[in-house]
Amino acid sequence: MTPINAIGIPVWAQILIVPIAFIALSIARNIINQLVFANKDEPPLVFSWLPFIGSTIDYGMDPYKFYFKYQKKYGNIFSFVLVGRKHTVCLGPEGNNFVLNGSVNEISAADIYRDLTLPIFGKDVCYDCSPAKLMEQKKLLKYSLTPDKLDSFVPIFLDVMQNYVETAEDFRGNEGVFDVVKSMAVTTMFTAAASLQGKEVRENLDHGLADLYHTLDLSFIPINFYLPGLPLPVNRRRDDAHKKIAAIYTNIIKSRRALGGESAREADDDMIWSLMRSTYKDGTPVPDHEIAHLMIGLLMAGQHNAYSIGAWILFRLASRPDIQEELYQEQLKALGTDLSISAKRDLVSKLLLHKMVVRETLRLHDPIHTVMRAVKIPLTFVSHDPESSKSRPYKIPTSHVLISAPGVTAQSAEFFPEPDKWEPKRWETMTDFLDGAEKRGAMSAFLPFGAGRHRCVGEAFAYLQLCTVTAFMVRHFVFRPLEGEGVPKTDYTAMMTRPVLPARLRWKRRSTA
Repeated sequence: MTPINAIGIPVWAQILIVPIAFIALSIARNIINQLVFANKDEPPLVFSWLPFIGSTIDYGMDPYKFYFKYQKKYGNIFSFVLVGRKHTVCLGPEGNNFVLNGSVNEISAADIYRDLTLPIFGKDVCYDCSPAKLMEQKKLLKYSLTPDKLDSFVPIFLDVMQNYVETAEDFRGNEGVFDVVKSMAVTTMFTAAASLQGKEVRENLDHGLADLYHTLDLSFIPINFYLPGLPLPVNRRRDDAHKKIAAIYTNIIKSRRALGGESAREADDDMIWSLMRSTYKDGTPVPDHEIAHLMIGLLMAGQHNAYSIGAWILFRLASRPDIQEELYQEQLKALGTDLSISAKRDLVSKLLLHKMVVRETLRLHDPIHTVMRAVKIPLTFVSHDPESSKSRPYKIPTSHVLISAPGVTAQSAEFFPEPDKWEPKRWETMTDFLDGAEKRGAMSAFLPFGAGRHRCVGEAFAYLQLCTVTAFMVRHFVFRPLEGEGVPKTDYTAMMTRPVLPARLRWKRRSTA
């Protein structure tokens, strides 16, 4: 029999009363705080039933759907609870500018991202140094991305791509099926490493370095963003991989120094050699461990975005055979029949439709859906309502996290007609918009490479790399979706927006390739 007390309540029910009552009281308190005691000077708060969890699940399933839903309800500024903390979203061009162009005295990227990136990139670089030093490091990296250097990368890209399709199991024979995300992850990493970091790095990629980078990549997971430092197996493997990769770069640097400095001619044009010869403003040489860590950060950050966009490009092209054929004909007209010989200079300027394809894919599939900043001092954001021509200031306290989502403006009908449609040729008539956007900086509706002090220094490299990879794949193959499949949905569970796995396409080798 079930034990019953004097008042007739089973013991098991008595045990459950306390936790149920606690949960009920927590929910009630949460609702009262939102509806009764909300600070009217702060941005409107998205209502949620559960304390701590707040809107975490709704946001995590599809951030863009979440942003558009509450932008329609509240306008370009609102707050929501994410993992126990209020996050304030600032949308539209003014919101992008407010967050991305904020002063370092007012907002901080380092306070948000340091704990995630430090174990991966290493100490004294990126977010583990002062804002001034970070700007110096970005300038040193940018010195290695001159137009002449970029032009010299094209034959390297093509050589890497040729070697890949000749050796990859997925591309044996004249037709087949391949893993798009895996292929793009490998090719974008190898092309970036071979061009930016030199022969030794490329050789090490062939002999295990790529696997170590993949181990680092696996630690870019949400739990490490919100709860860093957990003794998880993935983090132990990450720390071991970082030590091994850093040692590989350090050994390359030592070997080059042993060659006698300027006599190391093979390394003259890559970024490692450039940093070895560089100094900070105060005359201090860049330490070897910082060079190694900058190389890790450079390859990790760039490769993440590139492989995601590269995969989306192929899926979009597979859904548009007409665009595939136009790209192929553009190559024949601009570069002739031999891509490897002709495409040595000004590839992007010669292949205008290729760049439109890249640009349109960046617009619709921005790899970074959410940009966060810590609030250092209380801020005020003035929200403008274009319909009523009224403005209202909102106070943002230091307890909030600021969010910018440039992908929202890029997918908004206010700036792009039929925004959900992938149409590269829309950019034929948007030249004025692009020129104006570049002049307006963070006020632009199209910011795939960010803005302000944290704007990506590798924008020109990214366009060149993606245009070249796209050109190579279109020159050699025709792509089609698998039967019954189309463009895959977006996976928002990772830190970058990539196609939901498995992500595969059917390919057929061009007879004229």
